[in-house]
Amino acid sequence: MRKLTNLSALFLSLLFTGLDGSLFGQNFQDVSAKATPAGYVGGNVCKACHPDVSSIFYKNPHFKSVASGKEPPERTGCEGCHGPGKEHVAKGGGKMTIPRAFSLMTPAKSLDTCLGCHVKDLERANIRRSEHTLNQVSCTSCHSIHHPAGPKSLLAKKQVELCGGCHDDVRAQFAMPFKHRVNEGFMQCTDCHNPHGTFAPPMMMSQRPRMVRTGLLNDQACMKCHVDKRGPFVFEHAPVRAGGCIQCHVPHGSSNAKLLVRPVAFTLCLECHTGAGDFGKTGRGVPLQEARTHNMLDPKFQQCTLCHVRIHGSNADATFFK
Repeated sequence: MRKLTNLSALFLSLLFTGLDGSLFGQNFQDVSAKATPAGYVGGNVCKACHPDVSSIFYKNPHFKSVASGKEPPERTGCEGCHGPGKEHVAKGGGKMTIPRAFSLMTPAKSLDTCLGCHVKDLERANIRRSEHTLNQVSCTSCHSIHHPAGPKSLLAKKQVELCGGCHDDVRAQFAMPFKHRVNEGFMQCTDCHNPHGTFAPPMMMSQRPRMVRTGLLNDQACMKCHVDKRGPFVFEHAPVRAGGCIQCHVPHGSSNAKLLVRPVAFTLCLECHTGAGDFGKTGRGVPLQEARTHNMLDPKFQQCTLCHVRIHGSNADATFFK
């Protein structure tokens, strides 16, 4: 009876286990643990000397590389960004022993390291040709991975302060009487701009400023909020179509109402309505205001939009009347 029991056990063992010790084609030793690449010591070792970083790292978006438990050591936690830490630990610390110490890296090297994970993000598709990259602005110039001002985007400072630190001329415009309410927190710079770079503007928007986002169907960023100005219209206003919003408006802030580039409406309109320059479409040029019909010395004619209310485009009238 004991022999029969032993034979049954041997039969079941051979049935489920191969001669090489494998279970359904898997090696028993590889099921419980994975081989660690040379030089990697794991994030727990870093905690001993860097408690200020490790104690709050669970709040960091990069912690998902640890939490998932699926990433290889070279893409996990501290060593995922800084490289293998064996030498750093063996020599008792020091920046020079860190394979990738961001404070010592060039902007190009820093960018290459970050793109090791972030290269798949469409938001950063144009980062290598962005104005920031071309001017040697690195990722760590704006982002602080370990001590950010807030968890979102890991920015080193509040966004308006961060952008204003370099673009002080633009920041001053937000103090104008008429402006977009960035300082008040109603909106922020990245609502209109992509700091990682954008696609080149289409031909009809060649004057669009750099790093400005595009709206639906490659529209200007302004149309995301000012949807009533979007069109398409049966009768289009040529400056809007050809040059975009910045032909008439200052986008950040202005001393003129409605963010206009000139203080009085008719002085802006007369920049184009000079009586010439229609490219041969009508033979009479862009209409010029006549003294008998539009006396510009008369205040009632100085606000063109009192009559031409659909100045951005109309579906009913070619002269943009109501």
